[in-house]
Amino acid sequence: MKGFLLLAAIIVYSTINAQEVRPIRDDVGYCWNVAQMEKLVKYLQSIENQVVEPNIIAGISPHDDYLYAARVYFPLFKTIKAKEAVIFGVTHGTVRKEIDDPQNILLLDEFREWRGPRKNIGISPLREFIKNRLDTSYFKVNNNAHELEHSVEGLLPFLQYFNPDIKITPIMVTAMQFERMEEVSEKLAGIIAKYIKENTLVLGKDIIFLIASDANHYGKDFNNIPFGEDSISHQKATEQDRRIANDYLKDVVQPETIKKFTDEMKNVVWCGKFSVPFGLLTAEKTVEIVSEKKLKGKILRYSDTFTEGVLPIKGTELGTTAPFSLKHWCGFLSAVFYIEPAGK
Repeated sequence: MKGFLLLAAIIVYSTINAQEVRPIRDDVGYCWNVAQMEKLVKYLQSIENQVVEPNIIAGISPHDDYLYAARVYFPLFKTIKAKEAVIFGVTHGTVRKEIDDPQNILLLDEFREWRGPRKNIGISPLREFIKNRLDTSYFKVNNNAHELEHSVEGLLPFLQYFNPDIKITPIMVTAMQFERMEEVSEKLAGIIAKYIKENTLVLGKDIIFLIASDANHYGKDFNNIPFGEDSISHQKATEQDRRIANDYLKDVVQPETIKKFTDEMKNVVWCGKFSVPFGLLTAEKTVEIVSEKKLKGKILRYSDTFTEGVLPIKGTELGTTAPFSLKHWCGFLSAVFYIEPAGK
């Protein structure tokens, strides 16, 4: 009888513990083995020498498959040395269908940890700090949404590889008008700034903001072929992506520019059309409260699945979750944001 009770207790404990750790969603496109991450990073180091200035306050990262987009992830994540990260994720269409398409709110989770390639990744105290202070009309807690969504987890293997003890605050951004983004981000930024001040944190050194976003999703599968489906069409569409990035995601971050970005997003198929403006608004407002300074952005790299193809890396379990061709491709970029020096 005692043996039966012990076994039952172990099963119950294991079930509860499993529910407390956010499971991996994509075990094909992302790398969850540290030895394989080492092979990937070693390869990237052999072909990449882009120098990125330290003291990053915020960054935009892809969340596409590593075999396609690793060269775009790499210059951003190799530079991050923070202790915790606020990560703004996408709420993809497939996820919206499963959770009745909530809008005008943020989605938080209540997992104790998330999976990482080195070990489980801890949750920052900031998450509960936010829950206890942000008006409940601005957010909901939904573990199911975070289990289904892959955009936040796509950043974690690279983030933890370079920052083994990183803690995270995962936030999914749903669809909302710019005015609502302004309202919610102002409240959230005030709370994050209070957390930073109370814990004597330094922006960039102790805490950073990361935003998950892929760029143009091009092809009939996405109902998005404004330029056609040949090589000239691909050139025009990627040039459009680069122009959007250069127009709105570099130089000084200002609400007026972010609004123009949201207006542009009405005519293109970027999955970061809400995570990018909301994340930048929150970062910009937080920096202003904490330091009375401005953020300034720099594009690190832009590419797409058709241009990159598949990285020739052997000895890993990495795969791809979607094809690439002139009739079906995805763009992606990485960008960094710094505090604008005084007097500029």
